[in-house]
Amino acid sequence: MKKLTALLIGSALLLSTIACGNVAKTSTGAPSGSNQTAETPTVETAQAVQKDAKSDLRQRQLNEDIRAREQRNNLTGGDAIRADSDLENEVRSKLEANLPASQLTVTAKDGVVTVAGTVPNQPQYDRIDPLAKEIKGVGQVVVNVAIAPAQPGKEAQSKTEDEKVKPVTNNNSEQPPTNPN
Repeated sequence: MKKLTALLIGSALLLSTIACGNVAKTSTGAPSGSNQTAETPTVETAQAVQKDAKSDLRQRQLNEDIRAREQRNNLTGGDAIRADSDLENEVRSKLEANLPASQLTVTAKDGVVTVAGTVPNQPQYDRIDPLAKEIKGVGQVVVNVAIAPAQPGKEAQSKTEDEKVKPVTNNNSEQPPTNPN
C-alpha cells in the first residue's frame, strides 16, 4: 500500500511539473516564456508562420479548438473563472488565427493573461488586447510584445553583402606620368 501511495504521489508531482513547463505559443519561434526578450524573426520564418496561420486547415483547427473548449466550459456551468491552461490555449488560438506572422507566447494566471513575443506591425499589436478579451474568463491582458518587422535571414544577408559595391582603391605605387612641357 505504501508503494502504491508513493507511486501515485510521484506521478502527480511529475505530471504537475511537466504541465507547468508548457506555455501556449503561436509559432515555434515564439519566446519560451512571457518574460523573455523577443527576437526579430527572419523573413523566411515570418512567411512560414503566416502561411501556416492562413491555411484553411489550420483555421479550421483553431476554430474547432476554441469551440470545443467553450462547449466544455458551458457543460460545467459556463464559469467565468477558467483553468489557466484553457485560457492560454484559447487566447493563443484566437491570436494565431487573427494575427498572421506573429510569434507570440501566452501565459495565464488567475484570469490575467500575459502575451509576449513579436508582431510585424502596429495594427496587429493594437488587436492583441481586444482579441484576448473576447475569450470568456480573461480579466486582464498584459502585453509584452515588440513590433519587429521581419529581417532578412543569414543567407539573404550574405548574398546582399556579396553584392555591395566595394570602394575602388589604387594600389599602384607608380606616379602618373608628368608632362615635361
